[in-house]
Amino acid sequence: MLRISRDLSIDENDLEIGFVRASGPGGQNVNKLATAAQLRFDTNRIVLPPDARTRLVRLAGQRMTKDGVIVIHAQRFRTQERNRADAIERLVSLLREAMVRPTPRRPTKPTLASKRRRLEGKKRRGDIKARRGSRGFED
Repeated sequence: MLRISRDLSIDENDLEIGFVRASGPGGQNVNKLATAAQLRFDTNRIVLPPDARTRLVRLAGQRMTKDGVIVIHAQRFRTQERNRADAIERLVSLLREAMVRPTPRRPTKPTLASKRRRLEGKKRRGDIKARRGSRGFED
């Protein structure tokens, strides 16, 4: 069992991990070994609160299919074990981030002193610009 939060844990048997050939540099080994891990996790197997599910859909983006399956492709390392662990770690961090409720923003009003400072600065700047103009033609 993978512990996501105190309310949510997922069974490791629900994770489908396959190995495919990695792209990029690697010499002759890149054509022989399948070291990149491809993790598939069906989000319909776990019970998520509705707000957490919408956050998960937004956070997963293109990694989530229309059926609700999250696909994570890990090829950062050169061994299957490390790529497998990396894919699981990325899934857990994605689910943990989706479980956190954002704190609501409380709108604040500017103080009277800050309003006065702002207007005083505008007045000072306007006076500087007004003094720049020509004094008129005295021919």
